[in-house]
This record gives sequence, C-alpha cells and structure tokens, in this order.
Amino acid sequence: MNALSLYSQCCAKIAKLVTKEYSTSFSRAIHLLHPSLHKPIYGIYGFVRLADEIVDTFYHQNQNVIFREFCQEVEKALRLKFSLNPVLHAFQEVVHAYNIPREYIDAFLHSMELDLTKHEYTDDEVAIYIYGSAEVVGLMCLCVFVPDFEEREKLIPYAKKLGSAFQKVNFLRDIQADLQIRKRIYIPKELLENGRITENTKKRYEEILEQEFQEAQKGIELLPKSCRKGVQIAHTYFYALFRKIQRKSVQEVLEKRIRINNFHKLTLLARASLMW
Repeated sequence: MNALSLYSQCCAKIAKLVTKEYSTSFSRAIHLLHPSLHKPIYGIYGFVRLADEIVDTFYHQNQNVIFREFCQEVEKALRLKFSLNPVLHAFQEVVHAYNIPREYIDAFLHSMELDLTKHEYTDDEVAIYIYGSAEVVGLMCLCVFVPDFEEREKLIPYAKKLGSAFQKVNFLRDIQADLQIRKRIYIPKELLENGRITENTKKRYEEILEQEFQEAQKGIELLPKSCRKGVQIAHTYFYALFRKIQRKSVQEVLEKRIRINNFHKLTLLARASLMW
C-alpha cells in the first residue's frame, strides 16, 4: 500500500467515525447497505455533517468566516483531488469516483449559507432551501447506488421526495431549537396564521409530508437490492418519528424535541429488514 492509499484509507475511517458519532440511525441504515456502498456513503455523510455543524453549532466562532474558508477548502479539494482535511479528502474521492454533479454540491453549500443569514421563508424560498439542504444529498447517494445515468434518472423524483420528507420531519422535530436558539423558522409564511404555528398549520404541513412519504416509498421499491434495505430503514425511522410528532400538539412540539428511543429504533430496524 502506497502513502496516498494509506492516507485515503485513514480519511475514510474518519468519515465513518463522524457518521457513527453523530447519527446512530443513519449508521444503522448504512450498515444494511451492501458493504461496497458503505465507504462512499460515509464520505457523503461526513461532508454534509461538517457543513451542518458550522452553521448550526459553532456559535462561539465567526461562522461566516469559517463557512467561507470551508467552501474554499471544498473547491480546492475537488480541484486537486486531495485535501489535508480528512473528511473533505474522503468526500472528493466519492465525488470523482461516482461522477457526482458539481451542481449538487453548490446547491448544498448555498442552502447551508442561507442558515447564516435567513430567518424565515416563503413557500418558494423553502423549496429552494430543501432542494439544497436535503434533496441533493439524496441525489448524491443515488449516484452511488445507481451509477448508470439512464436508470438513475427514473429514480430522481423519488429520491427528491424522500430527501424533502426527511428534512420536513427535521423541521418539526427541531422547531424548538430553531426558534429559541437559532431564531429561524422553516415553515413557509403561507402556512402560518398571523405569523404563528397553529394546530391548523401543523395539520396542513403533515398532510404534505404524508404524501411525500408515500411517493418516496414507491421509489424505494425500484431501488437495486444492494441499497434497498438501508434506504427502507431510513424511511421507516423517519416515518415513525413523523407519526409520533403527528400525535403531539403544537404546544408539545414547541416545548420539547420529539425523539424515537433506542428500543423503538431497534424494533423498526428489525421490521424494515424483514420487509426485504
């Protein structure tokens, strides 16, 4: 093994560690993918996690400066096919190996940048934000799952629905922290009533979410066997979280972050595994 191969191997392990430390749910889902898919998906998730942390967590730092420098590092990593940032090095290898379009990466970074400046959204604006923050992440993964462009093109609408559904569930789950700490809200203005989230707002939003989950499920059934089970468990987990949020009142959602406990997650994992 030459020095560069050893470095790449170390970077891939770091991307995997980032995924495991930040999300047990996604780690379990990735574990159900074919082993050949683990490394590239860890590479994508590590990159996404790094950017998300900059805009959501590092409040004691100058986030605008850090994010600008991060974007420059991304550009450099993609151009040189190398980075001393282990997560970015792992990510750029995935980008080049699976021909991930640069447009996906730019859209993702644009949405992350919005989190530093924008605090409320119209329906059209939040659609752009969701495309960049979630849908393109699903599309990046789809490049790994289905390398053939013609086959992948048929699945793109379903992948976008799944990414959108996941992000909207996150909006509802994290609404307390978003409002109280980050001072932002992603529920479109058109759904609010006098600028407030009401039971009616929540119900209308959940109706949209239900439709997206149902459409996304159709796409999962068309995926190759190598990735179907892993994507199914992610869908199953987020849908269970959505249903739990659905049973809560607006006040409960605004006061407490709704979670799925570990035992329930294991039950969902077993159920999704048995489906396929």
